[in-house]
Amino acid sequence: MFQLNNKIAVITGSGSGIGKATALLFAKQGATVHLIDLNEEALNTTWQEITASNGKAVIHLCDVTSQKQVLDTFAKIGDINILVNSAGISFVGNIEKTPESEFDRLYNVNVKGVYNSMYAAVPIMKEKRSGVILNLASIANSVGLVDRFAYSMTKGAVYAMTLSVAKDYIHDGIRCNCISPARVHTPFVDGFINKNYPGKEDEMFEKLSKSQPIGRMAKPEEIAHLILYLCSDEASFITGCDYPIDGGFIKLNS
Repeated sequence: MFQLNNKIAVITGSGSGIGKATALLFAKQGATVHLIDLNEEALNTTWQEITASNGKAVIHLCDVTSQKQVLDTFAKIGDINILVNSAGISFVGNIEKTPESEFDRLYNVNVKGVYNSMYAAVPIMKEKRSGVILNLASIANSVGLVDRFAYSMTKGAVYAMTLSVAKDYIHDGIRCNCISPARVHTPFVDGFINKNYPGKEDEMFEKLSKSQPIGRMAKPEEIAHLILYLCSDEASFITGCDYPIDGGFIKLNS
């Protein structure tokens, strides 16, 4: 089950975190994985790990905020069965502490980047009357998070775009879903703690971990397994859905 043999998958943000874990898993399950990221060194690392295990992967250095770059990249790829929009960034601050430059930066990556990739992929999928799109949303779709104003705005937009694409292209054989993780232990989390809490790294890591009722952060690989299911043929009856994967955060954190 959950094999992706002969599938062509495009994964944005595949240089690290959830995107990398998804790329490694998809390649293990038989897909040819097209890796998209801005960080060439990180892309090469992901590519090396995939090919070392006899997986198939192709690197594309691409800025998802540029529609021209995205369209040119997808034109080179050609056929696409699966698109995973994992590229994303965050910013800590409420509305008063969110400058316009940061608001625009998050919008360009988290919203426009997802739009650009779907804008490029949908016509390809529509022509062949099949395809799967999986977007990375967040628990911020469903609950208010402290000091995540701009981030929450972008992930709410991802959720809305997911529903819209699912509705518009259901009769073209295209499925579109999103998932909403709680905190995941990625390089971003480590960088955030090191930058903002020098000398208190262990204490803050423990505090952030326990904000999930389950008592820990998710591993990127755990998120990747849900993505694999939703992009597999076994999930062919699922579209227009958001799946929380949050250690009980939304329902139990009261």
